[in-house]
Amino acid sequence: MFDSVLTIALGAILINNFIFSQFLGCCPFLGCSTKIDTALGMGLAVTFVMGLASAICYAVNTLLIALDLEYMSTLAFILVIAVLVQFVEMFLKKSVPSLYTALGIYLPLITTNCAVLGVAVLNIDEKYNFGQSMVNALGAGLGFLLAMVLFAGVRGRMENMDIPESFQGLPITLIAASIVSMSFMGFSGVVDGLLK
Repeated sequence: MFDSVLTIALGAILINNFIFSQFLGCCPFLGCSTKIDTALGMGLAVTFVMGLASAICYAVNTLLIALDLEYMSTLAFILVIAVLVQFVEMFLKKSVPSLYTALGIYLPLITTNCAVLGVAVLNIDEKYNFGQSMVNALGAGLGFLLAMVLFAGVRGRMENMDIPESFQGLPITLIAASIVSMSFMGFSGVVDGLLK
């Protein structure tokens, strides 16, 4: 049982990282990774929404299966995620206005963040039970957070570099993201090695 949980968690964080391996959630990744504090805030918000959305979507999916309406699951998941993001947005606006302002348009875009929907759908496709779904969701959220903070550090270092004019801005950002993404491919054998 512990091996299964560890495999799911490490797989979600490192090997099947939603940003670096599955390329889901790239919009907030590129938009909010300019500063570490903004990246941390966005990563925590996405992790919270992923965890809570997975728990609620698991219950909604169970209800839809019981009612023989599983074809409505994607629509139901999108509605659940939209409501959760609205609550997160209201909370941040009231409690942490500086983070709310720093995240800007990217905060409401969590609603359409395919990584959040992707983890809910992946949990159903992999036939995870509730506990495994939560481990996968939190692992995916932590992987998203890791990618955001790591890349914010990379972008911070790039600000002090002498970059040719034709590569400045988005081109060098995409090149750096692809290099960091390739480095995550090195984790593909980690889970097998740890569990042997």
